[in-house]
Amino acid sequence: MVRSKTQYVCQQCGAVHSKWSGKCTQCNSWNSINEESLNATPGAAGKAKGSKITMHGLIGETAPPPRLSTGIPELDRVLGGGLVPGSATLIGGDPGIGKSTLLLQMVCQMATMGQDAAYFSGEESVEQIRMRGGRLGLAQQDMTLGLATSTNAADICASLTAAKPVTVAVIDSIQTMFLPSIESGPGTVSQVRASAFEIIRAAKSKGAAVIIVGHVTKDGAIAGPKVLEHMVDTVLHFEGDRSHHFRILRCIKNRFGPTDEIGVFEMKGSGLAEVANPSELFLADRQDHVSGAVVFAGLEGTRPILVEIQALVAPSTMANPRRNVVGWDQGRLSMLAAVLEARGGVPLSGRDIFLNVAGGVKISEPAADLAVAAALLSSISDLPCPRNCVVFGEVGLAAETRRVAHPELRLKEAAKLGFDQAILPPLKGVDLEIPNGMAMHHVADLGALIGALGGMKQNP
Repeated sequence: MVRSKTQYVCQQCGAVHSKWSGKCTQCNSWNSINEESLNATPGAAGKAKGSKITMHGLIGETAPPPRLSTGIPELDRVLGGGLVPGSATLIGGDPGIGKSTLLLQMVCQMATMGQDAAYFSGEESVEQIRMRGGRLGLAQQDMTLGLATSTNAADICASLTAAKPVTVAVIDSIQTMFLPSIESGPGTVSQVRASAFEIIRAAKSKGAAVIIVGHVTKDGAIAGPKVLEHMVDTVLHFEGDRSHHFRILRCIKNRFGPTDEIGVFEMKGSGLAEVANPSELFLADRQDHVSGAVVFAGLEGTRPILVEIQALVAPSTMANPRRNVVGWDQGRLSMLAAVLEARGGVPLSGRDIFLNVAGGVKISEPAADLAVAAALLSSISDLPCPRNCVVFGEVGLAAETRRVAHPELRLKEAAKLGFDQAILPPLKGVDLEIPNGMAMHHVADLGALIGALGGMKQNP
């Protein structure tokens, strides 16, 4: 006899509660707990039988997984070389950022190369997808691409396990899918978890690479249970401001390759176009002889990227001066301002500070500390930093500078774009290969940075 069981699940974090309450005790979100019914069979756990598991050693020969090219080199870079057959990839991003456009371009490219591809949409009709494909110029006669509109995860699983399995399948989106066996509505924690599990299991059984689109919350996290990110092999996040034409696809998790890789795209009328050299594009609109503007040589995964950091320091009429940051960590800016004032004697406590990373790029690595400090010093002294100079390095609480990873890659990218000066921390005991004609200015602390900025040769 089947016994009905009820539980209360938070739709934001997936926490299970024994009774309903207005606030989730795990994620502190309000009005997010819904009642869900489960069917349990008494004594089923006690009757379970299993067999002994064969153990294997760590040492052994294992071939690297095969890869399927998506036809988009930037996407292949983020994935670690392409899609792995039988893998599950989750991609999230804000509404209108370009997730569906990128995936439609991807499946069309793969279908043109002879791969059997399928696009399952729970949000758009087939006619709407065809209209978008026509606007993007993707419609071709020799494609092996199948379009379908369905929100039933069981029907999609049956299609994936058909006699003629597909090579790659796109599910857009998982929040619209449901299983008839579960009573809760689409988008709930139970439906998202169960639907994703069934779709991933069906795809892996036939060796198909499945890409799942996920909605995001107001905070930018992928909506639904956190277990969704644990179930898949790769998690990608599409980020960028819709007011900018740049889009950045960032890898957060990858079981088949490195993480923190990024791909840069540009939104155009014909869809998302790849940006082969993002550094040149981010620096295209730079102005000469402007104080507070410094070029930072960053590193995203294995890709060096040069971006412009802009700072403006102005007198404040408020009791609490403002600290406005776009593209960087606001807490780290407050720490750096405190170090500059306490250790370097730079008066910043009574001034407003505005910091912007040009191009809509978000920087997370601590190597940007020295570039931000140089931008602040340049703004408060009204002394422009040389146009042909790049800056990178970490700053500690004692105002000391610390070396960062892969300085050679950063310097080579800077030299490729015509930069011939660099400000960086001392590299003791490191055999650094310096590009020809590039002058190195090693600064051990912020005091040395102040002296270096005042004594550097300006561009004519």
